[in-house]
Amino acid sequence: MAEFTGKVQMTREGNAYIVLDAGDEANGSFNEDIFVRAAKMRGALNGDTVKVIVRKSHDKDKSRRGRARKPQRVEGEVTEIVERSRRPFIGVLQIAGGKAWVLMESRVMPYDISVSLDNVRKSGARQGEKVAVRIVRWDRRDPEPVGEIVDVLGLPGENDTEMHAILAEYELPYRFTKEVEAAADEIPDDLNEKEFSKRRDFRDTLTFTIDPSDAKDFDDALSVCKKGKLWEIGVHIADVTHYVRRGSIVDKEALKRGTSVYLVDRTVPMLPEMLSNKLCSLRPGEEKLCFSVVFTISESGEIKSRWIGRTVIKSDYRFDYDAAQNVIEGKIPQVPSEYDLRESDPLYGELKEAILASWSIAGKLREARFRAGAISFERPEMKVIVDEKGRPVDVRQKISKEANWLIEEFMLLANRSVAEAVAKIKKTFVYRVHEEPVREKLDSLRTFVKNFGYKLGPTENGKEIARSLNKLFKASSGKPESDVIELLALRCMARAHYTTDNCGHYGLAFDYYTHFTSPIRRYPDMMVHRLLEKYMDGGRSQNKKHYEDLCEYCSQREQVATDAERASIKYKLVEFMKDKEGFEYDGFISGLTDWGMYVEIEPTKIEGMVALRDIAGDYYEFDEKNYRIVGKSTRRTFTLGDKVRIRVRRASLEQKLLDFDLIMLEDDGAKSGRR
Repeated sequence: MAEFTGKVQMTREGNAYIVLDAGDEANGSFNEDIFVRAAKMRGALNGDTVKVIVRKSHDKDKSRRGRARKPQRVEGEVTEIVERSRRPFIGVLQIAGGKAWVLMESRVMPYDISVSLDNVRKSGARQGEKVAVRIVRWDRRDPEPVGEIVDVLGLPGENDTEMHAILAEYELPYRFTKEVEAAADEIPDDLNEKEFSKRRDFRDTLTFTIDPSDAKDFDDALSVCKKGKLWEIGVHIADVTHYVRRGSIVDKEALKRGTSVYLVDRTVPMLPEMLSNKLCSLRPGEEKLCFSVVFTISESGEIKSRWIGRTVIKSDYRFDYDAAQNVIEGKIPQVPSEYDLRESDPLYGELKEAILASWSIAGKLREARFRAGAISFERPEMKVIVDEKGRPVDVRQKISKEANWLIEEFMLLANRSVAEAVAKIKKTFVYRVHEEPVREKLDSLRTFVKNFGYKLGPTENGKEIARSLNKLFKASSGKPESDVIELLALRCMARAHYTTDNCGHYGLAFDYYTHFTSPIRRYPDMMVHRLLEKYMDGGRSQNKKHYEDLCEYCSQREQVATDAERASIKYKLVEFMKDKEGFEYDGFISGLTDWGMYVEIEPTKIEGMVALRDIAGDYYEFDEKNYRIVGKSTRRTFTLGDKVRIRVRRASLEQKLLDFDLIMLEDDGAKSGRR
């Protein structure tokens, strides 16, 4: 009987899906998730790596009545726990009758965890506090899992407690050790003429930054200078690796973290504040060391020349995105912010010309990118607004305007140019790659959009896919179904990641791409800076396996950070909806599963679930083949994109879940009798 290896994804009921490791040769071409009932788990818990054998497979035979049976899921049982997950579970400590437990409030942990009173005393945890607990064992003689408290988080419901709980759940630090802080404090600034003489000097060239108004670390700046009929535009990036030496205590900590983490109400930086907000931050009026890519470029966006090297700059002005946008639109605010350009500023004319010129060129670069096959996703991105105590007060759409595009296009250009330069010399390098979409998912998208009268064009190669998707997005723009079409198209996309084996970046339509422009917050960018410096100095190609291992690790850290960020957003969205239980909202169906339909409500795009068992008037089932929900008796159907009205039933902060009730109205738009 075949045996497979995978990771446990547990449900609230104790059942689990074993997600197979595609990279494990022992799994062969078998790539389906294996369902395991709670009684067959052998003590395995969420996140554990296990071996599993398949007991039941798909049954495509016909029933006695001649109808095709609903395909059975692949079922199996766990035979061995290969490795326990090190990730802790979060719960509330309860002490009673001389025993102690951590009561679980997780969607993926259905069992409370026993802890020893000795462990409780050593941890300093008190009754009713939220703690992080790691599994030690769960033998057959144990009535429940046995664990140890590894962190005390505070009282449930307090903002710091809940944010620290998310960080602890994903094993993310929320402070630096004293040793790391001290090491960072001891790094000299090296701002002296001896160091400057080794670099190209841009201190007298007009330079500015454009960042969010609440940004504290500025790791990129643009210099703009007219050169006859051409423009010299420099993309200047903080020279982090000049200060953070390979193998130092600060470098080891940065690698361990892999990336900065952005929760709703706070940033968990990759580097200590001395580096991220001071030494390496390109603040106006201060001399700073940079690694730069400088372009000579025509007004039509044609690159005439490119130079890469180390520089020294002195930023003249700090814009936020709104202030730069005001310059682009020619607006003069009645009440200027601290970042708005004023006519009284000595550099007013030069800065205005520089912003307008760089914006115009960025527009040409953007047009060329989309002509080459870049995909234009315009699905709205929402932001949770919190007060000074971290409480959510609003949910608003992030608006991306020309000022955002200006910076984005030049960062993309610099990243692409660095990758192209190293690719030419054929040495080991860190690439940011994005494979083409999964064809099977594109076929599902093609079937789905037919329901709305759209036709997905040819998808035989990458450029055809991009052209067909962009055409589909344009045709559906402004229509009710636009959001769900983009959502499904996004789900067709592969995940971008780091590797030494270049295959291009599909979404951006680049043959070569890397991450060079954010070394303050991403470790791969530091790797790129170091490799680039070595190769510019004539160094030999570096060990490919070593860097591939680092790429894989950094891709994993990026995913962990993304999951934590999403968890914080989900928590704050549920918190925002807590006082709205019983309220009614319009929305559309954004997802369908065996157990429910997911609904995004307007205008906040907050998503909750309507359980199929709770829909009144019929017994509803998921028709996976046609991707719809169907009433067994009435044949009433619901499909993706359908407009519905819901009532908020429950907002569970403990499980970060929103439960909705479907309000059944005669004219609610659900289809009746369609087969």
